[in-house]
Amino acid sequence: MRPPRADEEDDWIRLARSENVGAATFHDLVARCGSAAAALEMMPELATRGGARRPLRIASRDVAAHERAAAKRLGARHVFLGSALYPPRLARIHAPPPVIMVRGDPALLSRRAIAVVGSRRASAAGRTMAWTLAEAFAAAERVVVSGLALGIDGEAHRAALAGGTVAVIAGGIDRPTPEEHLELAEEIAERGALVSEMPMGWAPFARDFPRRNRLIAGLSEGVVVVEAAARSGALHTARYALDQNREVFAVPGSPLDPRAAGALALLRDGATMVIEPRDVLDALGSEATTLPLGFDEPPAPFEAGPLGAGGFAAGVAGAAERVADALSLTPVSHDALVRATGLAAGAVAAAVVELELAGRAEREGDGRVRLSLADRGSR
Repeated sequence: MRPPRADEEDDWIRLARSENVGAATFHDLVARCGSAAAALEMMPELATRGGARRPLRIASRDVAAHERAAAKRLGARHVFLGSALYPPRLARIHAPPPVIMVRGDPALLSRRAIAVVGSRRASAAGRTMAWTLAEAFAAAERVVVSGLALGIDGEAHRAALAGGTVAVIAGGIDRPTPEEHLELAEEIAERGALVSEMPMGWAPFARDFPRRNRLIAGLSEGVVVVEAAARSGALHTARYALDQNREVFAVPGSPLDPRAAGALALLRDGATMVIEPRDVLDALGSEATTLPLGFDEPPAPFEAGPLGAGGFAAGVAGAAERVADALSLTPVSHDALVRATGLAAGAVAAAVVELELAGRAEREGDGRVRLSLADRGSR
């Protein structure tokens, strides 16, 4: 996907900020409609095909203009997929965010980076380990990426401030959380970079944190889990790292400490054990400290699902309902839906977008599809 021309940027912002449009849906719409402007025009019809029960909320030109003005006041900028400042490593994940917002130094996003994540309720030993790792990574000219959370994340950011650190936040670029880290967020904006894929002013919900974790993994060549409970955001980040072919590392802890359960599970499943910073640095190897800024011909980080000639217009009558009937709250792959419905791959791909726009289906970060809670409740 080529980057937008200057006169297309507001259309990209509008499409990205419209209701029920995630990164994968954005890519599908632009690939099949030809442009963001054409997608905006076609969305109401597609949502109706998907069984929408009310008009779809489409971001207006005023929304884009207001967001641009607010970003300028804050000293933030929009960075579009395929443009010179878009992080090359992030561009290569499945369905990369079409637009991210950056406050601080965007050049940091193209340097080699290691994520350090872990428990919000970290132990003193865990905090010390996070600091030791992050400080050493920064000294080795690696950018330290984390999620600005309390505990391990905060220690990692503080230890790496001098060498460069990136905080990925779940809310808008102007709404970093938690409140206890507002001062730290300001320091990072001055000496590193804050990154978000959410609109200005967005207060994060629980569902936004997995999206943040996907970006943490996408920006990094490896993810180090210091402490993590058996079910935690840090493990989500590790899972995304594996999905994106990144290295996963874990610091061992006592089996009697619940905060070590997640890291021990990762080690049992094949993660690389970390005792000291050199374990990570040696495993990742020594290469150039930066990736090229931008690319003349962007790689194909995300390929839209197959549709026949005619794009969405080639959809099969009734396909959306057949796909909806095959969905449950358990995410399934595109291929599984093809097998379950007997529809052609292109018809399934079109139906998924229609159901998403109607608010009846949702896509996971790895591309799998599930029924939305709202649609389940209406049956």
